[in-house]
Amino acid sequence: MAAAAARKQGRAGPLFVAPFMILFLLLFLAPLGYAAYLSLFQERLVGGTAFVGLDNYLTALKDPLLRHGVGRVALFFVLQVPLMLLLALVFALALDSGLLRLARVIRLGIFVPYAVPSVVAALMWGYLYGPDFGPFAQLSRNLDLPAPHFLGEGWMLGSLANIVTWEFVGYNMIILYAALRTIPHDLYEAAAMDGAGAWRIARSIKLPALRPALLLTLLFSVIGSFQLFNEPSLLMKIAPDVISSSYTANLYAYSLAFTGNQVNYAATVSFLLGLVIVVVSYAVLLIANRRRTA
Repeated sequence: MAAAAARKQGRAGPLFVAPFMILFLLLFLAPLGYAAYLSLFQERLVGGTAFVGLDNYLTALKDPLLRHGVGRVALFFVLQVPLMLLLALVFALALDSGLLRLARVIRLGIFVPYAVPSVVAALMWGYLYGPDFGPFAQLSRNLDLPAPHFLGEGWMLGSLANIVTWEFVGYNMIILYAALRTIPHDLYEAAAMDGAGAWRIARSIKLPALRPALLLTLLFSVIGSFQLFNEPSLLMKIAPDVISSSYTANLYAYSLAFTGNQVNYAATVSFLLGLVIVVVSYAVLLIANRRRTA
């Protein structure tokens, strides 16, 4: 009887995993394989679609538009992610301290922007940034001051960073706050008995315990930053002279596929972008592990 029950349990395991594996195969591996297949071909005016091997990848590596797009999102990552994670960390520590009044209301208020779709957020901030009818521009004119050029060449990356920060600070705060709630209160009591104040507890207990959660949020931020698409694609309608179809690598791949009808080259650009994300994510993990073992 015990052997039969063990066999039944052994057969039940794959059945529970099967729905996920089927969806993973159909929605991830199959499209990925098809995109890899498309990247090896090129559609020509004479001769139709021809197999070109890695020629598309060699062309993409020399493409200045792609290099500039990747460099731009890398700069965006360096500027935006540290500020966003610092704000999320400060908010999480403040909420966990128990010193804030109406902590639940504050927590909900910080998280609400994440519930706003990114399309709506970009449209809203596009209106606020507007040089003609935006409130900042109107206030500046009322004060006889020059209107700020939030959608200008020098301000655009910062404006995009502000939108993304506004959207995702609450999401990262919730992850960090949840990690803080798992720390045993016995550690706080023992530290308080030894004379440690709130700042010492935060530095010596809370921050070390938050390292895995901070690493998780950092990896999410790497992926999100290099896939930046919604915000620049919508602001491009407002500032077409500043944001081009190749402003980010993801936007460039989309424009190649659906505007330029270069599906094969778009698949190549997408694959290279994915490779960049993997390399940067691995570098982040490697640096974090070295610091942990140092």
